[in-house]
Amino acid sequence: MNFRRLVKLAAVAVGLAAAALSTFVAIGLPGGKTGGAVQVVNAPAEMVARGKYLAEAADCAACHSAPAGAPFAGGLAMQSGFGTIYATNITPDPDNGIGRWSADDFWRALHDGIRRDGQPLYPAMPYTSYRGMVRADADAIYAYVMQLRPMEVANHRTQLDFPYDIRLGMIGWNLLFLTDSVPAASTGSSAAWQRGRYLANVLGHCGECHTPRGMLGQMELSEPLTGFALGRVAAPDITPAGLASRGWTAESLRTYLGRGIAGPDSAFSDMHQVIVLSTRNLTAEDNDALVTFLLGDKPPPAAPLPPADPAVLEAAASGAGRGDYVALCAGCHGLEGNGVPNTVVALRNNSTLRLADPRNLLVAMLDGIGPENFPHRASLQAMPGFANKLSDQQAAGLANYLRVIWGGQKPDVTAAAVRALR
Repeated sequence: MNFRRLVKLAAVAVGLAAAALSTFVAIGLPGGKTGGAVQVVNAPAEMVARGKYLAEAADCAACHSAPAGAPFAGGLAMQSGFGTIYATNITPDPDNGIGRWSADDFWRALHDGIRRDGQPLYPAMPYTSYRGMVRADADAIYAYVMQLRPMEVANHRTQLDFPYDIRLGMIGWNLLFLTDSVPAASTGSSAAWQRGRYLANVLGHCGECHTPRGMLGQMELSEPLTGFALGRVAAPDITPAGLASRGWTAESLRTYLGRGIAGPDSAFSDMHQVIVLSTRNLTAEDNDALVTFLLGDKPPPAAPLPPADPAVLEAAASGAGRGDYVALCAGCHGLEGNGVPNTVVALRNNSTLRLADPRNLLVAMLDGIGPENFPHRASLQAMPGFANKLSDQQAAGLANYLRVIWGGQKPDVTAAAVRALR
């Protein structure tokens, strides 16, 4: 029996057991509140302003806004290994959004993963991290979202495979995997480190993308923030050791979180949204705190590029990958890979090239990256995709050239690795 089949059978067994358990536990759920009065929230302006700031720190808009859709009106499709989950409307529309939700209902969703009607939420809504949120912050976010314009946008039905479509099965999942706090990936005890832990592990829910997942979708809390690839683009290791190994310092990380562009790299894919909608809005104090937590109270020194074997360097410099780089890439990135400040990202010492896993580089090469606007007037030029211009072998050769010359990596990218990502 192969591993994939074993995992599927195990998942089915757990799902059926959870469904059976729910038969006994569901009696304790609320009796399906679907009607009720429309809530009117008259919160002080200071509380609403604080709620706005906290909602930005919690990155609510990124998930609850579909491309070209109304902010917070839901509709974003989130792919998982179990099917598609759609973000919901959290504007105060009474029939499609949360207009009938009380502050207690809102708190229960964030803290326990339970909707107003008593049904369990799927952990695509990161209550597994938000569980650590203090009630005052949840109430402030509630006060803010209840001041938004109600949007009459219907929610999409979640499309999960059996047995994951048995929503009450989440009762068993929560019993197994829901914890009161997420472990820290760094060490520290300062006030800044403590605040940064709250920003990263709770509000920012960084671990939901950057922590590996188990076969049932649970965060592997023994490996916090060590990186994971749920979709085509991987969330890299952002532990202190992982960041330092790719050249990140406290200064460059502060700049990156505030602007999206720093010496080692620029944000793209989902992280671009995180920067633009969330971390760039942090106060300087909270930005410092987040960096303090990510690197720890005693940050490790940024690692230089490892020394390369001269023979490997010579082979890369004279190989076919070099020719493809000159023909396709050098016009923007320069022959020496220095890029153009605030316009074209530098490749020399680039953090993505220094990743041991070439996935993100290959996806960028194949798919391209659209034009990306950042704070402080920085705007990166769009990068075209080369899927139709490069064979698998050529793409592997170009990736190996980039990784060897400017990333300090081995030329170990294969044509099969490229083919798997097309």
